[in-house]
Amino acid sequence: MLTVTSSLVMVSCSRNSYPEDPVKNLPNDVVLKWDEVAYEGFGGVAYQHSLMASRLNAMVHLAMHDALNAVHPKYSTYIFTGRDAGADAVAAAASAAHAVLVQELPGRKSFLDSALQQSLSTVPESEAKNRGIKLGKDAAQAVIAARSNDGSEGDPFAPVPVSDIPGRYQTVPPFDFCFAPYWENVKVFGLQKKDQFRSSPPPALNSTAYATAFNEVKETGILNSATRTADQTAYSKFWYEFSEAGWNRVARTAAINKKLNLLEAARLFALVDMSLADAYIAGWEAKAHYDLWRPYTAIRNAATDGNDQTTADPQWLSAEPTPPVQDYPSTHSALGNAAATVLARVLGDNTAFTITSPTAFPAGSTRSFTSFSQAAKENADSRVRAGIHFRFACEAGLELGNKIGNWNVDNYLKPIN
Repeated sequence: MLTVTSSLVMVSCSRNSYPEDPVKNLPNDVVLKWDEVAYEGFGGVAYQHSLMASRLNAMVHLAMHDALNAVHPKYSTYIFTGRDAGADAVAAAASAAHAVLVQELPGRKSFLDSALQQSLSTVPESEAKNRGIKLGKDAAQAVIAARSNDGSEGDPFAPVPVSDIPGRYQTVPPFDFCFAPYWENVKVFGLQKKDQFRSSPPPALNSTAYATAFNEVKETGILNSATRTADQTAYSKFWYEFSEAGWNRVARTAAINKKLNLLEAARLFALVDMSLADAYIAGWEAKAHYDLWRPYTAIRNAATDGNDQTTADPQWLSAEPTPPVQDYPSTHSALGNAAATVLARVLGDNTAFTITSPTAFPAGSTRSFTSFSQAAKENADSRVRAGIHFRFACEAGLELGNKIGNWNVDNYLKPIN
């Protein structure tokens, strides 16, 4: 794990003048608030750059986690090693999140400054508050330094050479580009390397397994499908939003329902978001490696795939727009199961919850689940029903996400005792 040195000195306080555990009984409000501030900071419902958002979410929550553990160490930190038991925890967490966001989103400084003022207004003026602000900034700078030159800068709109090779990825209208192919080279947050858990190869185009997946998505994923059920249509729309947005909403709901304290919530979000970010990077690496066409291209060009169990439909359209990136594996499925695996490891899988989604139809409708794994499986299945992934891509994504989530829980932010 990464480490940095800090000039902060551990401040000793007597048991009579300062609680032994000043964070234990604090509510998780500041963590949840800044999770939503980050979401609004990069555009809310309207934002488009999901990869960048996942990186920023991870940075924000790791900074808050490390700042809070600098006040009262309960979990191993990601990178920051400073300590100040006399710092106010709320001021530290809010200042850490703010410092990361202002650095990465300078155009949103006014909005972010206002959010920080609101958070700090709940903390009485004191030396502890001032020390908390400084501690939060120091933790943020450690995270920012660790992500400097991490490969996240680049042109997200890359042209795709036209190819007549069967199986090779081609753009799908209305998009005429591949989104941010450079993202496969972004530095991972928790994995040892980007291809640590690379998915095994997809089925050959001339195989029965490929034909089975082909015919399923062709029938149930087509616009106005006669066999897709009303519920399948509903959840294909419900889960269509960016995964990092939806699964942070799941985490907020779970943190509230489980009544997590401030430190517990900070750790949960840090693990969830570093796993979401890693799932994008690892998923992008595998997508580029296999470069598999999407169902739209495959179905329209089935005459070229060498499989007598598939039949072309030159007019075929998917139920939902196809994202501008390769098919295999499904990163939507990988992100969902990476988050679900972390949530299950930390809170227990059999945790019931109800959420909504900005892409739900009808608007404002909700879906309820009895476990995180149930939600992750429905999330993955939604991509087949939407007509934008083969079943085997979703299954590979689920496996990839599970490995990433388990790896990060096993190796990061572990209880000190």
